[in-house]
Amino acid sequence: MDKINNAANYVSDTVQGALSTTSKEANKEVAKDNNASIGTRASAAKDAVGDKFDEQKHNRSADVNKEAAKH
Repeated sequence: MDKINNAANYVSDTVQGALSTTSKEANKEVAKDNNASIGTRASAAKDAVGDKFDEQKHNRSADVNKEAAKH
């Protein structure tokens, strides 16, 4: 049963990591947009940093769950 839970958690973490990557990239583009206000750009840059943290957290968790599902 643990293998099934680990596999499900792996899939969930992988999806969440991909969503964080997508959000990070979108925020990076807004932060670079010279037509956006400085406040919008700063907020997008801050959000991109948070998204990067979430991306790494989910990817690490996915790796752990993937290994646990193998055993």
